[in-house]
Amino acid sequence: MTALDDTPVGTRRDTVAALRAVRDAVRRGPGDKATEAQHAKGKLTARERLRLLFDGGRFTEVEGLRRHRASGFGLEDRRPWTDGVVTGWGRVSGRTVFAYAHDFRIFGGSLGEAHAEKIHKIMDMAAAAGAPIVGLCDGAGARVQEGVTALAGYGGIFRRNVRNSGVVPQISVMMGPCAGGAAYSPALTDFVFMVRGTSQMFITGPDVVEAVTGERISQDALGGADAHTRLSGVAHFSHDDEESCLADVRCLLSYLPSNNRELPPWEAPSDRPDRLTPALRDLVPSDGKRAYDVRGVLDELVDSGEFFEVQETWAPNVVCALARLDGHVVGVVANQPASLAGVLDSKGSEKAARFVQMCDSFGIPLVTLVDVPGFLPGVDQEHGGIIRHGAKLLYAYCDATVPRVQLILRKAYGGAYIVMDSRSIGSDVSLAWPGNEIAVMGAEGAANVVFRREIAAAADPEAAREQYIKEYRERLMHPYHAAERGLVDDVIDPAETRVRLIDALAVLRTKYVAQPSRKHGNQPQ
Repeated sequence: MTALDDTPVGTRRDTVAALRAVRDAVRRGPGDKATEAQHAKGKLTARERLRLLFDGGRFTEVEGLRRHRASGFGLEDRRPWTDGVVTGWGRVSGRTVFAYAHDFRIFGGSLGEAHAEKIHKIMDMAAAAGAPIVGLCDGAGARVQEGVTALAGYGGIFRRNVRNSGVVPQISVMMGPCAGGAAYSPALTDFVFMVRGTSQMFITGPDVVEAVTGERISQDALGGADAHTRLSGVAHFSHDDEESCLADVRCLLSYLPSNNRELPPWEAPSDRPDRLTPALRDLVPSDGKRAYDVRGVLDELVDSGEFFEVQETWAPNVVCALARLDGHVVGVVANQPASLAGVLDSKGSEKAARFVQMCDSFGIPLVTLVDVPGFLPGVDQEHGGIIRHGAKLLYAYCDATVPRVQLILRKAYGGAYIVMDSRSIGSDVSLAWPGNEIAVMGAEGAANVVFRREIAAAADPEAAREQYIKEYRERLMHPYHAAERGLVDDVIDPAETRVRLIDALAVLRTKYVAQPSRKHGNQPQ
């Protein structure tokens, strides 16, 4: 007989009733007034957000009864349950996901020692269980009353962000302010979501900026959703409301494996693997100077035309997206001729490099669609480090061990061709459409370099130039030149593209690459 069994029944019932009362108080939080204030700002509470994230709104809370033990500045008289952060786990599309959500109603969601330890615990549990971790961020930064202890709490989060990088997916969802050192945690995660009008991220706020530089700027203009998805590239997605934001978090998770030891989730396709794509014969103009939207190519190629684009509004000259081919997840990197003619620049290179690295971390095969006239020329690009940024993309592809298939849609010139996962840097399969042009540069520029003297000495320089351009194109830029030299595996009918991609990726599914013995590489920064 246990001590509990010795307890009188009435006392036992009283303790259970007391427990229920405490749990109700934990779930209610600081009260209706604080909740109404949160709603008045257009924001949901931490628990409302978690219910939207998880299947059926159900989750298991961890350390809901935790309270801080700090004293001074009146803290000893204010010891609310949860200490301003709700942590736990639930399921998203049937798979386990861990999460923490700042409760802005309690201490403004600020981070103190107990608050930080709860986040540390849930991050450690996610790593041990091999499951994604989602942070719903809505906090005022370090709790000033707790001093350096709060700062140490952030250090513990950063260390775990880095340790878990490439091990389990980490997603930050910005639903309120995130200032100072706190902003570095989202920057260390794989994906960052923001909500327009209510979320901001910055290291120094508008008041400090004005005091130091004299510039006057609002919080939203400095660090809002549009600033970080269009200008800085810090955030990957922006939404008008929290409901659509969390729906897209769930969608993103459907493309990602739970950890780096698992394959990405397969879904039974509603699209046939043998479906031909004859529309692609006319979708891409044969004239290399005519623009088109490469998303139209993706619509035709991927299952049911569905794909999830990453960083759509930042560096739009490169499209990065998650999609499925025959139910299997792939990462697509594509030049976008509808923006800057599809050239690679510093931002586009950095965007693509980060995406390639993420896909390789989580075993997602890569499909690269190439239509690139080169790197963007200009003083600003050179002084802005285009060499360094281009090297990031080159490094990411060379370092990737996942299956890699390159498809040359139209033109592929110079170093940009090499960087866009060419055979020479390790692409497993390289395919090209008829009419492709793979060369050091365009025929016009090449003729001006190679036949400069002949053109200058000709009686009719313009006629001579046209003749040499034609000669160069016929000798070195015809569609089969690269195939003849083994740099392209096959030139294919665009209508067969989907079938050929699915076939190549199926063969490569068991690909294994032995890596050299090293601690880690020294990536270009």
